[in-house]
Amino acid sequence: MATIYTIHPDTPQARSIEQIKDALKDGAVMLYPTDTVYAIGCDLYVKSAVERVRRIKQLSNDKPLTFLCPSLSDVSTYAWVNDSSYRIMKRLIPGPYTFILPTTKLVPQLVMNPKRKTTGIRVPNHKVCSALLNALGNPIISTSAHVLSHEEYAPMPGVESNGFFSRVELFDRLEKLVDAIVDNGQEPGYEGSTILDLTGEEPVVVRQGLKWEEVAAWVV
Repeated sequence: MATIYTIHPDTPQARSIEQIKDALKDGAVMLYPTDTVYAIGCDLYVKSAVERVRRIKQLSNDKPLTFLCPSLSDVSTYAWVNDSSYRIMKRLIPGPYTFILPTTKLVPQLVMNPKRKTTGIRVPNHKVCSALLNALGNPIISTSAHVLSHEEYAPMPGVESNGFFSRVELFDRLEKLVDAIVDNGQEPGYEGSTILDLTGEEPVVVRQGLKWEEVAAWVV
């Protein structure tokens, strides 16, 4: 049964954040809120936890996993960012955007696309996420708790077509699958991030999600 941590959405309690950080370092998988939807995640560098996230989401190993970074400067540690990509990301970060980028050697193979050597990276505009990232010192895996993969809007097994769980229903469904539940008292969002592929000469929109309209005028 998962441990529930009640966190203030605007001023996350340092003691609780530290407890969650310790659990993640020890291999915990958590359910937690982001600036888009509730996500399932873990420490990027705990292999056993990443494998569990894949099993929970029923993801094959050729499906890359998105992870969160605290800032744009951290993104360049885990991905190759050229000048044009940097300008685009600087314009949008922090926010509900996932950027597909070629990885550096610091990204585990279990997380990246094995053929393209790419991954999805986000810098969320969310105080609880920021507190967790800064405490952990590592990126955090972030895959939607509502859908089968970040490329599709298909509901998880047990969800009615075009329906989503409330916060309490989501906790009830996943409390036996995860080790920790981070509850900031707010209902989950139901729209995923906008995904931009920055691996080519021009940015390409892979998925239109939250705040898509802010990039519609200048992205292919």
